[in-house]
Amino acid sequence: RVWEPELAADLALAGVRYVLVDDRHFLVSGFAGDRLHAPFWTESDGKRVALFPIDERLRYLIPFQPPADIAAYLRQLRERGAPLAVFVDDGEKFGGWPGTKEWVYDRGWLAQFLDAMGALVASGEIRLTTPATALAEVPSGGLAYLPTASYREMEGWALPPDAALRLARLERDLGEERLAGPDGALVRGAHWRNFFVRYPESNRMHKKMQALSALCRRAGEPAAARRAIGRAQCNDAYWHGVFGGLYLPHLRHAIWHQLALAEGELRRGAPLAVERVDLDGDGFEEIWIHAAGFSAVVSPRRGGVIEEYTRFGNGVNYAAVVTRRFEAYHALARGEAAQAAAPVPDGADGGESGAPSIHDIEKRVRLDRLPPVDRDGRALFVDRVLPADLTLDVYASGEYEPVVSWAAEPVAAEVRATGEAVEVTCRALGLEKRLRFAAGGGLTVTYRWDAARLPATAWFAPEISLAHPLELMCAPEADVWSFPIATVSKSERGLDETVQGRSLTPRWPAALGEARIEIPWTR
Repeated sequence: RVWEPELAADLALAGVRYVLVDDRHFLVSGFAGDRLHAPFWTESDGKRVALFPIDERLRYLIPFQPPADIAAYLRQLRERGAPLAVFVDDGEKFGGWPGTKEWVYDRGWLAQFLDAMGALVASGEIRLTTPATALAEVPSGGLAYLPTASYREMEGWALPPDAALRLARLERDLGEERLAGPDGALVRGAHWRNFFVRYPESNRMHKKMQALSALCRRAGEPAAARRAIGRAQCNDAYWHGVFGGLYLPHLRHAIWHQLALAEGELRRGAPLAVERVDLDGDGFEEIWIHAAGFSAVVSPRRGGVIEEYTRFGNGVNYAAVVTRRFEAYHALARGEAAQAAAPVPDGADGGESGAPSIHDIEKRVRLDRLPPVDRDGRALFVDRVLPADLTLDVYASGEYEPVVSWAAEPVAAEVRATGEAVEVTCRALGLEKRLRFAAGGGLTVTYRWDAARLPATAWFAPEISLAHPLELMCAPEADVWSFPIATVSKSERGLDETVQGRSLTPRWPAALGEARIEIPWTR
């Protein structure tokens, strides 16, 4: 479903002779739709691979429209002299998506479809075949150089919310007829890799996987580590469209579990060590602390928060919590941008004679109110000073103004390492934060702040967003606020509220000037 030009060489070198790609990849390059009924050839660095365009019209017809409509379309192609029609699609459309089991099986669509195809074969109007046979028998469509592309929906999902709403308005203004024509393919969204920009949680998994893959090569490719790294490349948890994807905690935790297995194997018997490296690729250094039993990442750019805190023994990254953020479909579901909804591609709306597709279902979802949005990206030890009159409910909603926030404040970070511990001291205006990572993985965070600069009635309050329970020891004793971190995200059912983790916020009177939190990590 995605394509990048350099893939051709890699695929050819791996022994792949042909691939199937969405016909949209050709259409955005200016190919006429009626030409896309043959295999094409492309190359990269002189290495060739054949490309089969998948017919989008068939994707929207099968299985959502009556088999008679599908047969009629295939007859139209035959009458126009098209030698080939390619259909490849998701298996969950045939019973996994809401309403499709009843439509495909209970109401007889599948049996009718097989009968219709059988009748077309018996009459000699079509022949069912494999791509390999088609490549050998159907004349080439010629040479094609495709741009980086994905299917229509994914390019829209990869856009940030404001741009996604602008795209929806543009598609509405163009109208269904023009979008269905050659101009429609020129209306595009974002590069599919933009999910790494939209969701830092996805980017951190991806870049950690890349870093461990490089470490694995340097270590001589131990099989267990390489297998775990390969499993961590399962793409579902890295993006989000109609389905939960990144918003499903069990998918993200499965990725982090495999990364923990890989790193634990690669660091078996390794001493405590620290690196200053741009681990997430954004141009800013992180501090990566690791040993035989754990791995942690501190971000000086974000006020010295901990973005990863992974224990190899149980395979848990305690910081793997998704930030609550605004999505374009929140506005659409509220009706605030209902007029921006794009027209449904021809054949996708089931109506009375067919079954609705997942894209029809998502357009019908409504929200009574917009879900909470976080002020800052979630992590461990996001430091703020809160006003005295702030309540827990308002704090949990994210609709408040802190007295002071170091959450997005770049800090100067000094690193000191011994055999027993790594200390990271972060200094910003009015705050010193010292994170001490013991060789066994235990963590002590010590705070000193300038109480004279703060209202005496305010609260010093570092927020800790946990994906999994951890024991915290606070000194002096703190008043701890706690609430579940829940997101509202799109799924095949509509909109789901999903608990991603728990927010713990120890609070001390700002007048104290110092406090400490200890995580006694036991094996």
